[in-house]
Formats: sequence, C-alpha cells, structure tokens
Amino acid sequence: MKSYKTRGIVLHTVRYGEKSVVAYLLTDALGRQTYMVGGVGSGKGRSNKMALLQPMFPLSIEGLESPRTEMHRFREAVLDFPLQSLPFDVRKSTIAMFMAEVIYRLIKESEPNSPLFDFVWHSVEALDALEEGVANFHLWFMVGLSRFLGFFPGNEYREGSWFDIREGVYVPTPPLHGVAMNQANAELFNRFVECEVGELATIGLNRTSRVEFLNSMLIYFGYHLDAIHRVRSIEILREVF
Repeated sequence: MKSYKTRGIVLHTVRYGEKSVVAYLLTDALGRQTYMVGGVGSGKGRSNKMALLQPMFPLSIEGLESPRTEMHRFREAVLDFPLQSLPFDVRKSTIAMFMAEVIYRLIKESEPNSPLFDFVWHSVEALDALEEGVANFHLWFMVGLSRFLGFFPGNEYREGSWFDIREGVYVPTPPLHGVAMNQANAELFNRFVECEVGELATIGLNRTSRVEFLNSMLIYFGYHLDAIHRVRSIEILREVF
C-alpha cells in the first residue's frame, strides 16, 4: 500500500459493520477522499478515533492508498491544531455541521483544489477563533464558497441593485424571469462579499433578515447545484439563528 501525508477536513461518517466507519474528508493533496476507519467498535480506542471524526475537524493524516480498493486507510490521524471553542459552542458546532454537509453534498471531485481547500481550512480556523458575529458566519461562508464553485457575482454592486440569480450579476431593475434577490438581499450579498470574517459583527441582522438571506442564497445555490436541497442541517440553522 502506498503511503502519503496530507491535511484533511472531516465531512461525513457512516457506520460500517460493528467496528468500522466510512469517513469522507476533503484533503489538500487528493481532493475529496473516502477512508475506512477500523477499531471503532468499543473501548478507549473507539472513543479516541470517533472524537477526531467530527464535522469540520482539521486533521493531519498519514494515509494508505490501496490499488485494490477505492477506499483509503489511516496509518495515523491527529488533530492538526487544537480547537478552542468549536466543539463546545453549540452555535459553532451547528455551523460546522452545516458547512460539512454543504461541502459533502456539493463537492465530489477527487482531484486537489488548493484554493478551495485553503478557503475551507481557514474558515475552520476563523470560526473557532471568532468571538463576535458568529450568527452571520454561515452566510459569509456560503457567499465565499460560491467563488470556488464557479458562480460568484460577475459585476460590481451599485446601490439599489437587484441580483439576477440566473445570470449571476447585479441589475438595476428586477429581471423579467423573476429569479432574483430583492434589493435588501442583494445589498447584503455585496456586504458579505466585501466583509472580512473579523468584521461579521458589523452586519447587524435580526432573525427574520438572516433567514430571508439564507433562503435567497439557497435559491442561488440551487439554481446552479441542485444537491443543496438535500442539506438537512439547514432546518437546524434556522432554529438556532
């Protein structure tokens, strides 16, 4: 079996028999990969391994690639950097669950994509360190992710614009086809485009505005990638935020 080293972000796990799980990770060296992880049936070893396989946990991996199976294995996997708040803050862990599911549903390529991986990796670091503006983080993440999925806004925002979802551009009047963000959500879209993660607290939104913008982003994503509609954690986000 060929060995390699990479960083990986946990996206999803599925039980496989009594003592194993299948883990899906986004890696910097190999894109999305699937790992068979054994020894998780019971005892101390199980708890240690499962503790690492939580949504969006950043791992440093020594992997094993077998020519006989599409699934890889871990020779070693450890947390790449200590998480100070993400596992313990229900708001952050809820957002992490959503982020992981979005990536799991939308990104299938098993080729390296360094810009995408770096964005996701640094998003985990930023979420863990964030003290203010946590309630806006998932919206900022979706806006940023659209850049790497190929449907980022194609022109500059002007005050009073609408956002044409079909064409991916800001427009001065509502498009005739009707698939658009209204003026309030188009302005928010632009604010998240321009906002650094440390400035999220400056975007003051109430629950209603936050949900309405999330819904408009889901329509935007859904127009380009239908798989977004299978993300179940959206409903939990709406309840928490």
